[in-house]
Amino acid sequence: MQKLLKIFLLPLFIFVICFNHQGTAQNENYEHYLDQYIDPSVKPGDDFFQYSLGKWVKDHPIPANERSWGIGNVVREETYQRVLKINEQAAGQHAAKGSNAQKIGDFWFTANDTETIEKQGITALQPEFNRIAAIHDIPGLVDTLARLQYIGVGAMFSIAIFQDEMNSEKYALHLYQGGIGLPDRDYYFDADERTKNIRSEYVKHLGKMFQLLGDDETTATKNSETVMKMETDLAKASRKLEALRDPHANYNPYKVSDLRKLTPSMQWADFFEKEHVPNLESVVVGQPEFFQQVEVSLKNESIENWKTYLRWQLINAYASQLSSQFEQQNFHFYGTVLNGVPEQRPRWKRMLDQEENYLGYALGQLYVKEYFSQKTKQRYEKLVDDIFEAFRERIQKLDWMTEPTKQASLKKLNAVIKKVGYPEKWRDYSNYDIDRSSFAMNCLKGNIWQSDYAISKLYKPVDRTEWTMTPQTYNAYYNTSNNEIVLPAAIFILPGIPDDQLDDAIVYSYSGGTTIGHEITHGFDDQGRQFDDKGNLKNWWTQQDEAEFKDRAKKIVQQFNEYIAVDNLHVNGDATQGENIADLGGILLGWEAFKKTEEYKSGKSIGGLTPAQRYFIGWSLGWLNNIRAENLAVRVKTDVHAPSFLRVNGPVSNMPEFYQAFGIQPGAKMYRPENARVHIW
Repeated sequence: MQKLLKIFLLPLFIFVICFNHQGTAQNENYEHYLDQYIDPSVKPGDDFFQYSLGKWVKDHPIPANERSWGIGNVVREETYQRVLKINEQAAGQHAAKGSNAQKIGDFWFTANDTETIEKQGITALQPEFNRIAAIHDIPGLVDTLARLQYIGVGAMFSIAIFQDEMNSEKYALHLYQGGIGLPDRDYYFDADERTKNIRSEYVKHLGKMFQLLGDDETTATKNSETVMKMETDLAKASRKLEALRDPHANYNPYKVSDLRKLTPSMQWADFFEKEHVPNLESVVVGQPEFFQQVEVSLKNESIENWKTYLRWQLINAYASQLSSQFEQQNFHFYGTVLNGVPEQRPRWKRMLDQEENYLGYALGQLYVKEYFSQKTKQRYEKLVDDIFEAFRERIQKLDWMTEPTKQASLKKLNAVIKKVGYPEKWRDYSNYDIDRSSFAMNCLKGNIWQSDYAISKLYKPVDRTEWTMTPQTYNAYYNTSNNEIVLPAAIFILPGIPDDQLDDAIVYSYSGGTTIGHEITHGFDDQGRQFDDKGNLKNWWTQQDEAEFKDRAKKIVQQFNEYIAVDNLHVNGDATQGENIADLGGILLGWEAFKKTEEYKSGKSIGGLTPAQRYFIGWSLGWLNNIRAENLAVRVKTDVHAPSFLRVNGPVSNMPEFYQAFGIQPGAKMYRPENARVHIW
């Protein structure tokens, strides 16, 4: 995690696939397309991930400048080239001032004008550092904190604006724990050698960043210790990853006037005014005990210590957008130390990532015109319908659910909004002023635009047509508050083979299972099932069915708790249960839909593989990923997704059809007795 959470995050209860896939080389013999993945020396029942994907993993080592390498990376390689072309064309033309082409061209120009970036250093941020230096009391601290949050610096705590969990017809401002520079609260306390080393290196990193800001070595060392102590206090009051999964426990509405009960030192009405959020009456507090710690820290830490902390927060938020000395030091810790990546990616890719953050929908509008045909869109809209029909049938046949809950489930499923490919309307960047004078300033103004965009929602009706992913994003999500499934155009790409050459076994598993089925099951996982058909946090389950669901979910928690991810680190079954439930649902829904196709019914082998075998290998393709041990260790502590190899092996080991497809018998390493297999949806 190279950047702290910014103001106005994505909704807490949006669930994304977070693929880290791997792609293929061109292979014109599409009948044997899967041969490039399969390692026949491995028995399918011993390690299906290695059997189905091991050859490709061995043939495609992780590049020195990547944390991992997978299908998602290879799809993004293709996307990079496409978006690079858009940028180069925009930068070379004299587009009308205020047009998207002008903004894209000027952003791209300044992002690659390294000579000017080096000369300017932290010039764009100097007014912000001056504000910090001028703080002399708590009210001044709060005012400056509001300004920093407004420009994208997640200091002290996090702010998000999205739909009210209890009333999806309106937006609400949410206050959450935050304000730390390590990826998760556990990094401040875990006693294993890997984590202790990261803490030690983090303090060194802090010191070096303060030196780059002009502090002498002694002062920089003292300041790094101050920041570490203050962040540790905030981390101590932060909830663990698994505790953040309970939507009721993390929903605590407060009137703004009552927030002083948590933090008497904060003048919240003034803070929100400075935050450009006037006349705010109420908020949702995620973790009240965290804000009680904020009050303790406000009382116990000197103003000088807070100024030191805010200087760090500011430079950390913008380090990757400044001159090379800041960018390289930032990469050294967050890239190399934390994630084991020895080299930085080329600048042009890093800058495309920056631009995606600030102008992603302007790029997306041009992207879909060129690269996502109406024919392709229609194919996957039909696939969505097929998967939904499979889910309807499964719900109706469930032997553990009573009729009232079945009918409520079907009502919710039938109400899901399906978004495929790209938005119906595009974001308006007309108020985002971009020129060719300063890259860092373009980014700062971009953060302000994003804050203004989010704040404006508080004063408008909910826009259920909005997308929170761009079409060129290799990902997808389910949003509980909108009860919607969102499938960007790029998620359907499988590198190395034209879409019209993909057989149904792969389409129904790779796109139908890992993507569509996975995302819709999120509406019915441990979190999603607590929201009704309108997206409100409301219990629509009978007491009997709710208890039965929890018992079944406990089994998948137990299954994944037993898996070791890396070293001696076990998977966190509680934190990952939603994704694991969605994976199991996805593979089942894709399978049920696939069984209705002529290809499945014919039983014809392709490339020596039966339809069922191709289906399960297609499922594996969705999670194809080779990852550095350092990065995997970070993800175990911070990610609600299980490691990719377990997203293959875990779900298939619960399916009798998998055992039948490959003739797997008791005694195989992956074999799970029938009474140990998980059955939910």
